[in-house]
Order: sequence, then C-alpha cells, then structure tokens
Amino acid sequence: MTGPRHAPLRLAVLTDAPRVAGSEIWLLDVLPLLREQGIQASVFLPHGAALDELARRCAERGLEVTRHDGVGTLGPATASFDLRLLQAWEPHTYAAAQANLATPYLTVVHDQLDYHYPLGLKALFRLIYAVTKARPLRRVGTVVTVSRWGQAFLERRMRLRGVLGVTNGVDTAVFAPAPAEARAALRRHLGFDTFTVLVPGRFALEKNQLAAVLAARHCPDLTFVFVGDMDSPLGTAARLLTRRLRLTNVRFLGRRWDMSTLYQAADVLLQPTLAENQSLVTLEAMASGLPVVTTAIPAQAELVRDGVDGLLVPPQPQLLAQALRALAQAPLQTAQLGRQARERVLSSHRLEHTAAQVADLIHRAARP
Repeated sequence: MTGPRHAPLRLAVLTDAPRVAGSEIWLLDVLPLLREQGIQASVFLPHGAALDELARRCAERGLEVTRHDGVGTLGPATASFDLRLLQAWEPHTYAAAQANLATPYLTVVHDQLDYHYPLGLKALFRLIYAVTKARPLRRVGTVVTVSRWGQAFLERRMRLRGVLGVTNGVDTAVFAPAPAEARAALRRHLGFDTFTVLVPGRFALEKNQLAAVLAARHCPDLTFVFVGDMDSPLGTAARLLTRRLRLTNVRFLGRRWDMSTLYQAADVLLQPTLAENQSLVTLEAMASGLPVVTTAIPAQAELVRDGVDGLLVPPQPQLLAQALRALAQAPLQTAQLGRQARERVLSSHRLEHTAAQVADLIHRAARP
C-alpha cells in the first residue's frame, strides 16, 4: 500500500530579463527537472520579441508561461503560489518585488559580481555593485547565487548575510562529444576546415570579445567563429574591427540555439572574459569535450584547472594567440585536455546535481 500523494509545491518564477542570456538558459534547463522533486514551476516573463523563443521553449518543456509588464504588477498573480523565485537584471526590480510580492521568496543572483577591469576600474565597479545591487539585496528574501566563489564574494566583500550557493550544471547527454564520423560531417556542413576556435557569448565589454578578434590577427591559420548578438553595439564593433584589420579567418554566426553542434564541431573554446559568475558556456564546452582557453579570474579558475582541462591565460591578445597556436600544434594534448574537461563536468557539474540543490533550497524556503 502506498502513502498519500501530496500535491506538488507551486513555484512562481519571475524575471525582468530584457533578452536571453545565461540566467534565462539556466531557468529553461533547471525548472523542468524540478517536477521530479515535487515542484511545479510557472514562469513569468516580460513581454517582448526578444523573449518569444524562450517562452516557446519553456512551454514546449511543460512549463506554464505568463507574460507581464513588470515584476511590480505580479503580486496578485503570484500570491497563491507556495513560493516565489526572483531573478533580476535591474536594481529597481528588487524594490518592486519587496513592495508587491508575497513572502516567502528566493532571490537567485546570476550577476557577474566582480569585474576585472584594469586601471582601478575594478574597485569602481565593486563600489557601483555595492550601491546598486548589494544594498537592495539586503532587503529581499533569501539570496542564492550560482557559484561557491560568488557566495563567498557576496558575504565577504558585499557583507550580505546568509547567502546560499549552488553550482551550475549542464545536460551531459545534450552536451557531449560527437563520434568521429558525425563530427567530420558536422565540420563539413559548417565549413570548419581548419583548427576552429569557438567564441560564444553575449557581446559586452566584460566578455572581451575584441581581444579575441585581435588574437585572430596573430593566428592567420586558425579560424575564429563568434556566436552571439551581432546587432548589439559591441557586436557591431567586433565586425567593424574585423573588417578594419582585413581578417579573413573570422566568422560571425549571430544568435544560435544549436550550440551543442557547434561545440561538437569546434576544436577549442576561447573565453577571454573579465567577469563571470559560473559560466554555462564554459561548462557546456567542457561537457562537449572541448578544452577551454580562458582567464584566471576566480569564476573561471573555479571550473578550469590550468594544464589539466584547459589553459588559464592573461587576457592579452598575443598571449591568447600563443596558447591557441600551442593547442593547434599539439593535437594529442588538446584531445587529452578535452577528455579531462568532460570528466570534470561529469563528476561535479551535471544538470541533475544543480536541480537537486535548487529543489532542496526551494523546499526549505517554502516550509512554514
């Protein structure tokens, strides 16, 4: 005889996202898995064409989706839920949530937190974050972030109390190396006929894609493939710089939803980033068997072990190019780094691990 069946915990997930970035992919990946943990999530997304595809994919995965005109309008619509989970891009969203949402609620922070800019700008950006984000975070519900270093940063540097941490994970069945024949076919289809450097991500100053363009100038025999919002100001700047330098080994693919196939076809991931929390791009590439060339900022050093499953390199174009050329000239070492990268994700960063951590926090937060 089985015990009584309990109704699932109802979770309202609210975001003010203007477009799709890693935090929105995180929702798309994690929320469907919460059903197995007794949690039924409903997603509240802003109106706007930039989120239409995300809304469609959420619905396709069995998530109820409601579009809205602002988090501050969602008090009545979310009051009957057992718990609310908030993700905010804009500081004013925290005030709107505090004034209008029922309690309890969790606030999940995907912010990059610390910007490793030169010339004293790092200290300036810390001050800006402390005033604009950390201060209102002290007045919202329980704060959760998606890395251990980020948890420590918010507690020690920003002096927030009781911050909880989970680790990001990816679907290791979706993000996996392709068999040799399938990979060769993918490369032919995509036109990857030389050592291919994949550079995906939202175009922004902290992602430092211009350094990757400049690195391409030092590696004429390698192909650099950029994926992201080419119509953004930084995307436009990257294309203009490529034309100005007359680089013939750089391609721009724009926004893509088929990242798993691009990882399978590429030879290495390049991420000259100056700010991350815990990068899904890094984890997706590692799970796909790609070595990662990235910077030694705390977020990346938490994932990539230098010389074990990738290379940690200062974000100067010549040094990035030197590391990439070394990998191109050492295919056995490159393959070994890729194998070890996947093993690291399999052991510590599966999507199921993340979902279990998140579910535990949700159940604890919802208890009366």
